Order: sequence, then C-alpha cells, then structure tokens
Amino acid sequence: MRAIHVRQHGGPEVLVLADLPSPKPGPGEVLVDVAAAGVNYIDTYHRSGQYHVKPPFVLGNEGAGTVRALGEGVTGVKVNDRVAWTGVLGSYAEQAVVPAHKLVPLPSGVSEELAAASLLQGATAHYLVKSTYEIQPGDWALVHAAAGGVGLLLTQMVKLCGGHVLATVSTPEKAELARQAGADEVASYDEFVNRARELTGGEGFPVVYDGVGRSTFDGSLDALRPRGMMVLYGASSGQVPPLDLQLLNTKGSLYVTRPTLAHYTRDRDELLDRVGEVFSWIGTGLLSVRIGGRYPLTHARRAHEDLHSRRTTGKLVLVP
Repeated sequence: MRAIHVRQHGGPEVLVLADLPSPKPGPGEVLVDVAAAGVNYIDTYHRSGQYHVKPPFVLGNEGAGTVRALGEGVTGVKVNDRVAWTGVLGSYAEQAVVPAHKLVPLPSGVSEELAAASLLQGATAHYLVKSTYEIQPGDWALVHAAAGGVGLLLTQMVKLCGGHVLATVSTPEKAELARQAGADEVASYDEFVNRARELTGGEGFPVVYDGVGRSTFDGSLDALRPRGMMVLYGASSGQVPPLDLQLLNTKGSLYVTRPTLAHYTRDRDELLDRVGEVFSWIGTGLLSVRIGGRYPLTHARRAHEDLHSRRTTGKLVLVP
C-alpha cells in the first residue's frame, strides 16, 4: 500500500510517500480501506516532534473507509461496514489498522469524506459547547479562527444551543464564511476585546473558545467577564507561555482549561453518544461541514503547507 511515512521529525518536507507492506489486523483490530483521511493540527505536532512520536511512523490521526478484514475476537463490526475513527495513528495511507473499539459506524446520510472531515473536529466542537463550558440560551461566546474547521462547527453548535457568537477572522472572505455559519458579530484580531465589551455593556463574555493560542491568549482573558472561562483547545499560532496564576485573580477570578478530546470520550459509550449527535445533525442538515481542500495522498506536503499558512478555510482531507 501507499502511505505517508515520517522517517524523521521536521517540517512538511519530511512527509514522504512510500510503498509499505499492507498491515494485518491483530486481535481486537480491524483492517480498513481508507477512503479519506482528515488533516489536523495534531498531525503537524506529531510530524514536527512537538507531540513526540518516535519515527518512523505513518502519519494521520483520523479517517474513514470500508472494513476489509477482521482480527481475532472482533465483534460488532463486519466486512464492508462503513466506519470512521480518530485518535489512531496511520490514517494517511491506503489502508489502516484500527482497534475495533475506536470505530464509529457511519449512518446513511454521512459519506466517508464527510466523516473524515467532521469526526475529530465535530466531536471537539461538541464537547466544547456541551461539556467544557455548556452554552446556555442567551450566552455570548467568542470563537477564534471562526472560518477554520473547528471554528465553523463551533459557531453553528453555539447557535444550536441558543447562544450568540462573536467570531474572529483575518480576511473579508473568512468573515463572510463565519456569518454564513451563523455568527452574530465578526471582528478582527485587533478589535475583538473592545467588541466583546461593547456587546455586553462592558461586562465581557462568559466563555472564549480559543484554538489559536499564543497570539490571542492575553486578549482572550481581557474579553471575559468575572468568573468567565477561557477554553484553550489549540495552539495554531504557537504554545502559550507559562501563566502567572495571580493574573486570573486580578482579571476577575477567571477559569482557564486546556481540554483534549481523549478526556471527553473516555469510554465507548461517550464516544458514540457524542459522535452520534454530530452525525445526526449533519444527516438532518442542521450542521454544515465545509471541506476547504481535497488533496491526493501524493500532495500531503502541500496540505500541511496550506494549513500552516492559514490560507485555508474549513477542513482539509486527503483522498488516497
């Protein structure tokens, strides 16, 4: 099979297309023919060594496809089932071996490409608005990078929960995408603090959903009301430096959390419940998934370069 093989940590140039032996499923595992693989920031962290994975390895943390073969002892899934997964390395490939308990069945209204474009980011947006800070009707939420993959889904989900969204974007084109997703207000990265204060009579917002990190973190704290929650779920601009906790006191007894999907899908029931609601929203048209770029496996390097450049909107997918 063909796969993107990382032999050393580094930039997008280390993404090498290689011919590798087809993997074989072990006990409790399933072999899947990959129809589409999601491109995510966590892939860049694995590639660069920021999140350490010892090379060599096949990159990719999310995918969807059709079951080809079952390992010993696998139940609840059969050959030719359509499935998706996240949290398993090896998805940038024509075939992948996935633990059976990580697989999510695809309903008829969700294609493999849509699943690869929405599983990780959709489940992330879901836990952010339903569990980390549960949006209540009337709440204002600041959503950074609102034209990105998570941002567009987050904006829609805040609206589904009855909240209001102030979206930050970097271009007029991205502003229009955020508005189409339901954003009530749009601001640049230079003006979002003042706009949050204006919209709340000087009070500030109850929550900020920040996947940008270093460049927005300080301003995000300033946009919060007393006892507001700063939800730092990513770091596309770089990691946030160590924080003096006394700052949270002086800015209004604020809360800061750094969540990750693994802790909000701690067992299979939670995974299926969370993803099931996301896929239901997609299937019924309540949630729109924007695929901002489709790349053949041979262009994985280009996909990472485009992701780093912040030229993209929505979700990027590789199609083996």
